[in-house]
Amino acid sequence: MNAGRIAPLALYQEVAERLRQRIFAHELPPGTWVDEQALAADYGISRTPLREALKVLAAEGLVTLKPRRGCYVTEISERDLDEIFTVLSLLEGQCAADTTHKATEEDLARLRSIHDDLERAAADKDIDGFFEANQTFHQEVQLIADNRWLTQTITDLRKVIKLSRHHSLFSEGRLEQSLAEHRLILEALGRRDATGIERAMRDHISSGRRALAKIASRKESTA
Repeated sequence: MNAGRIAPLALYQEVAERLRQRIFAHELPPGTWVDEQALAADYGISRTPLREALKVLAAEGLVTLKPRRGCYVTEISERDLDEIFTVLSLLEGQCAADTTHKATEEDLARLRSIHDDLERAAADKDIDGFFEANQTFHQEVQLIADNRWLTQTITDLRKVIKLSRHHSLFSEGRLEQSLAEHRLILEALGRRDATGIERAMRDHISSGRRALAKIASRKESTA
C-alpha cells in the first residue's frame, strides 16, 4: 500500500467535517448554493478534495448535487421531518428493546448517571446542558444495543434532522416532558421490559417531532 495516499483521504474527510459543522451551525443555511471556488480558496485546497467532501455530505443527505446547477445545502420540509421521525422512532425503539437483553449493571449505572445530568440540567433550565446529556443518553443506548447498522442509520438520520431551523427543547414544556419520558425509558430498562421500553422510546421520539411541529406552526402564524 502506498503510504502517500493517506494525506489526500484525510484532507477530504477534514473538509467534509468542517462543512458539516458549518451546515449544522446554519452558517450555510438550507437552500444555500455551495460556492466551490470560494470554499476551495478559503481552505487553500484544490477543487478535487472539496468535491470528494461534498460527495460524502451528499451521501449523508446534508447537501444535494444538482446536474448542471451545482451543489446546494439540503432543504428539509415538514413532510421530510414527519417521515424521518417515523423511521427514527422505529429504529430507536428497536435499539432500546435490544438493551434489555444486553445491558449489564455497569451499563445501567452509566445510564442512570447520565439521567442525573438530565435532571440537573432540567432543574437549572439549562437547555444546552440538557441537549448534550440527551445526546449522550441516546448514544449510550445505541452503544449498549451494539448493532452497528442501527447506530449508523440512526446517526445519519439525526444529521439530517439538524438541518431543521428549530429545536424541540425550545417548545414550551418540552424539557420537562422529555425528562419524564426519559424516566419511563430508564424504568422500563430497569425492569428488563423490552416491550415497555420500545414503546416508551418510540413515544419519546414522536413527542420530539410534535414539539418541532408546534414551533414551526407558531413561527408561521407570526410571520
